[in-house]
Amino acid sequence: MAEWADLVAFVRHEYRVIRDDPDEIRIRLSYGDDDYEERAQTVVIAREIFDRREDWVQIATPFARVDEVDLATVLTEIGNTIVVGGLVVMGEHLVLRHSLPLVNLDINEFTDPLELVAGSAELLEQQFTGRDDY
Repeated sequence: MAEWADLVAFVRHEYRVIRDDPDEIRIRLSYGDDDYEERAQTVVIAREIFDRREDWVQIATPFARVDEVDLATVLTEIGNTIVVGGLVVMGEHLVLRHSLPLVNLDINEFTDPLELVAGSAELLEQQFTGRDDY
């Protein structure tokens, strides 16, 4: 899978798409089962062009507003527990995101980080806000 169009086709087939734009697709992942309250996480998958020549894919998902949490505590938690991704501030939100080059991208090189970023953001949201806003 080396093209943005191929990745988008895969995402459309495998995930619940809630928004589909030319360089961005949003999906909603659900967590839980019949025994537990179901939670969900919205994930933005965006095409980025690095140095105006290389296609990359960015996986990003918000989990809290900056003004709702102690940033040092969140950064410490992420430093101790998160395997992929990095914390960024986008507008008024804290966002966990990860980027991958599209050239020669195998599907597991996309799906594993996608699941880790979304699942980690879901846990961070639950831990730091106690809500399910994103």
